[in-house]
Amino acid sequence: MKKIIGLFAFMFLLNGCDDGDLIIETIDFADVTATKCEINGLVYKIKENEVLIIEIPEDENAFIGTVTPFGEPRQFTIGGDNKVIYRSYSGTIENENVCSTIPPSSPNVTEEWVATSGVIQITTTPILVPNTTLTSGNATKIKGYNHAIVFKNVTFDKPNGEQFFETYVFGSYAKDLLSSETLPFAFDDEVEKCTSGNTVYNTSGSEALVLNLDPTFFPAASGTQTALISATNKVTYTLYNAGGLTSANFCTTTAPTTPAASQIWNAKDGVTATSGIIEVVTTTLGSQFQHTIHLKKVTFNRNGSEFYLGDDYIYGSFIQ
Repeated sequence: MKKIIGLFAFMFLLNGCDDGDLIIETIDFADVTATKCEINGLVYKIKENEVLIIEIPEDENAFIGTVTPFGEPRQFTIGGDNKVIYRSYSGTIENENVCSTIPPSSPNVTEEWVATSGVIQITTTPILVPNTTLTSGNATKIKGYNHAIVFKNVTFDKPNGEQFFETYVFGSYAKDLLSSETLPFAFDDEVEKCTSGNTVYNTSGSEALVLNLDPTFFPAASGTQTALISATNKVTYTLYNAGGLTSANFCTTTAPTTPAASQIWNAKDGVTATSGIIEVVTTTLGSQFQHTIHLKKVTFNRNGSEFYLGDDYIYGSFIQ
């Protein structure tokens, strides 16, 4: 009798531990590189016969080249057009199984989890690499942007119930800049000065590097003059959507509306003897003076992205 009672008690304990539909499982793509479909914009990770997919409409600007403030990722609520899907297949899969308009007939999907709630968080940072085309020393350029993706409080609906993750780290998706987004910095060393004021500019194709300086610059005497980049000594790099730049783009009170600027980068304010230094070396040239401008330890900023122009960038010279 005691044995029978003990058996019933054991069975009761087993039933008491059953959570019904909840069976703890995990999916691990930590060591897999994320890829983006060219056709449908899906971001995904493939691991042999498994895939984890994120779908966010392109017009939501989830993966744009704008740095997110510290501790403030972009957030997208899962549901509707914002989807997270896990699938396993009957065999090894390729990109075509995810990105094709008409997916291949095999392998077959053997299991699918669909996220029904939660939030997609995306933290964006620039990918900096050495700028070997500049000779200014230690210069950097932005190669692209890294998007670190995390799911928060995500619930998956799966064949045998629901699966909840308080935090699931999808990983990073790195996106290189398009050729139209890169900054050429293909300037020569001959700059122009507006006939009035103290604006100096250098152009190359669709790019311009402009200095708006204090009136005390460019004295009619030999010597070296330095100042820090500031509200009165501004340095701006602009990439336009077309070429054909003239003095009217920089020397008139109302600049032409075309071509339009696609990117505007502002040099950060200088720090004494440390960074953001404008140096002008003036020498006599007959009855005139030649002014050679150096930009030393200058960093440019745009929407939180930064790149370093180098230890000593020779902006160029002009004669007056």
